[in-house]
Amino acid sequence: MYDYEHSSELALIRRAHKGDVKAFSELYARIYVELYKFALYTMKHPQDAEDAVSEAVIAAYENIGSLKKEESFRSWIFQILSNQCRKKFRDAKPSEELEPNIEAAEEDYAAVHDVREAFFLLNEEERMIVAFSVFGGYHSDEIGGMLEQKAATVRSKKTRALEKMRRVLE
Repeated sequence: MYDYEHSSELALIRRAHKGDVKAFSELYARIYVELYKFALYTMKHPQDAEDAVSEAVIAAYENIGSLKKEESFRSWIFQILSNQCRKKFRDAKPSEELEPNIEAAEEDYAAVHDVREAFFLLNEEERMIVAFSVFGGYHSDEIGGMLEQKAATVRSKKTRALEKMRRVLE
């Protein structure tokens, strides 16, 4: 993120923290695509992803006063979304859209389900790192800035998290 964009986002976060609805709306507009990609990957159904993002944004808006560090806004809102997705995933029933007589569809669904389960076995920090990297396209130095960690630490944690997922999927 460029310095100008970063300082502009911090100013919006400060205003939203003070209750400015327009500032929060602008923040939401800037991050919506990333939130939706994360939720869609996690939930696999557009409506479920939209619901999870909506619920997460409402929760974030209602609790923005509890945000301790403005620089942590992105990781904070992704944590809220991750919790929403995990809750929805836990409560979800297998999709009725899949036809049980088509083996390929069942195998695809099973593989996606397994990856999602492996993803949710990661701890919160590992999910954030994988999500920012894979879904958000962030580099380790950017993720480190959001999570207040060194880029090398982020890379190590990402490698361990992906290895943990690989072991679960084997």
